[in-house]
Amino acid sequence: MSLILSIDASAVTASAALTDGDRILKNEWMNTGLTHSETLLPMIKRVMGDTPYRSLDAIAITAGPGSFTGVRIGVATAKGLAFLNDTPCIPVSTLEAIAYNFVGTAEKTVICALMDARRMQFYNALFCVEGTHVERLTPDRAIALEALREELAAFDHVILAGDGAQLCAAHIGLENCRLAAEEQLYQNATAVALAAAHHDRIPPAQLMPTYLRLPQAERELKLKMKRKGEIS
Repeated sequence: MSLILSIDASAVTASAALTDGDRILKNEWMNTGLTHSETLLPMIKRVMGDTPYRSLDAIAITAGPGSFTGVRIGVATAKGLAFLNDTPCIPVSTLEAIAYNFVGTAEKTVICALMDARRMQFYNALFCVEGTHVERLTPDRAIALEALREELAAFDHVILAGDGAQLCAAHIGLENCRLAAEEQLYQNATAVALAAAHHDRIPPAQLMPTYLRLPQAERELKLKMKRKGEIS
């Protein structure tokens, strides 16, 4: 068995789970907005309970995409805990973690994982889930609604999940798309643990956030510099 602490703080929700192989020993999930700097570490401490951090075989974390603040807090927290005992880390795509909410689905299902990237764009990836098998159909990307609509029209049935799913469902205009059930809508640490089982472990020093585009402040600075001719 493998004792893993899994963490997610990549969007408005936050969660932590302690798993031993396929067994969930304890988990917590909350949807209180981006207050992870205050809530995440106390949640982890409650999930760990009397379990010593040195007994962990790995720490899994959603490394992005997602809220720039949330991803930074989650990765920094995971690295800080991992450095205590040089515990290996397992970075997991937030979008992949969303897809793992649907493990156990009897029929082959296309999952459209979505996170709101503002201005009718989404952080997105498509997955096919059947039973315990999760197949990635696209890389993680930032995509406009119009381009996503064209892709999704090719499938018979699509489930929309993630914090951008409700916005997408309201504007996608496709009869083959439906919104995920509430209990499967958001990423959570238990799904992170399931996804982590299929990824390599890395030293904590190598753990880095994964962004699909620059933070808004950096984008605006780059645009100003370009207008002034300071960069090409």
